[in-house]
Amino acid sequence: MTPGKIILTSKRANIGCGATPTIGWLNFDNSPTVRVAQYPRLISLLNRAGLVDDSSIKFAAVVREVGIIWVDAKKGLPVASESLEVIYSSHMLEHLDCDEAAEFLRGVYNAFRPGGILRVAVPDLRRIIEEYLIDRDADHFFGSLNIRAHSIRTLQQKVRFLFTGDRDHRWMYDHASLVRLLLRSGFIDAQVMPPGKTIIPDPGPLNLSERVDESLYVEARKG
Repeated sequence: MTPGKIILTSKRANIGCGATPTIGWLNFDNSPTVRVAQYPRLISLLNRAGLVDDSSIKFAAVVREVGIIWVDAKKGLPVASESLEVIYSSHMLEHLDCDEAAEFLRGVYNAFRPGGILRVAVPDLRRIIEEYLIDRDADHFFGSLNIRAHSIRTLQQKVRFLFTGDRDHRWMYDHASLVRLLLRSGFIDAQVMPPGKTIIPDPGPLNLSERVDESLYVEARKG
């Protein structure tokens, strides 16, 4: 096995899985909580001190149960070239800036076998804008973009940041821009998918309607 590469237990991967991994797949996430999940007493002590919230405890338990692997996916995946058949990424791409997104998709493309299928879910920018045009609430609109609105000042905020990482958005997409990005990254047949639908053969436990109230879904293939 090439140094730095993992032994594959599946040819399908969920990248940026967070607390909703796909059972039976490889599950990757870059949250610092993944790295410290094996120290539940430390997390519990920090929780009692009010330095991390209950969600960190719950996420760490999921990490231990499922075996989520820490990966900084924008720097590549720890798998051999042309080793994966399906990759799913939900609400992760928007956390990367344009250069990071391009680098991430290059790594994904390299990890795919020919014909490999990529499914991406992101917040639907058009839906957010349409909601703003109805309610005209600028504060709600800006908040829904999830762009950092407050500086990290207190010790509590700094410790929580160390455990959760940077969860703010760097870019947003509508259907057309996401399709364009995937085509520009070398994928073919990029198309918008309605919730619950997929071209993935036998998707099994994959949640095809994850965060349906706010998401758009696009799938593409490696030629």
